Amino acid sequence: MKKIYIIHGYTGNPDKNWFPWLKNELQKEGMEVHVLNMPHTEAPKYSEWLAYMQSQVIDPDENTYFVGHSLGCITILQFLNNISQGVKVGGAVLVAGFSSPIHFTELDSFFSVPLDEEKIKRSVNKMVAISSDNDPHVPYWQAEELEKRFNLELIKIHGGLHLNEKAGYKELPIVLEKLRFLVGRNIQDFNN
Repeated sequence: MKKIYIIHGYTGNPDKNWFPWLKNELQKEGMEVHVLNMPHTEAPKYSEWLAYMQSQVIDPDENTYFVGHSLGCITILQFLNNISQGVKVGGAVLVAGFSSPIHFTELDSFFSVPLDEEKIKRSVNKMVAISSDNDPHVPYWQAEELEKRFNLELIKIHGGLHLNEKAGYKELPIVLEKLRFLVGRNIQDFNN
């Protein structure tokens, strides 16, 4: 069975944004979905978020997929940065993601451990980044940096702001479409 882990961002929770919609859609297609409730979301710390994610993602393998939003993306990258040698996951979709510091200095602990690009690339079959060209929190060059550093597919959304509920996104079909692509099956296959 395909396992999907959705990681929210700074000040987020599992009931915000497009996470409930995505969870429902994926469950309809027969996937096991976990929307993690990350600790101390108003004052997140790298060590706590990584430890929590490691405690929740049991036996990751090529049937394991991740979806991150904003701070959730660097959390996924750090998870892959710390994954056991030889372990490989199926894929990741990084929405409004970044891999270097942004203007929220309270998030700087997430960059205290350098990312090993080669290890991360070896640890995941395929990654996709989805970013908006007018995100007020994460400049678009961050998405281009992700593309360069991790050789991933980059999708630009015009005028999508931070691709969150505040920007009008209670659903984000491109994430579902890309997960289906990563999983490598058509919707009809999920019931087999």
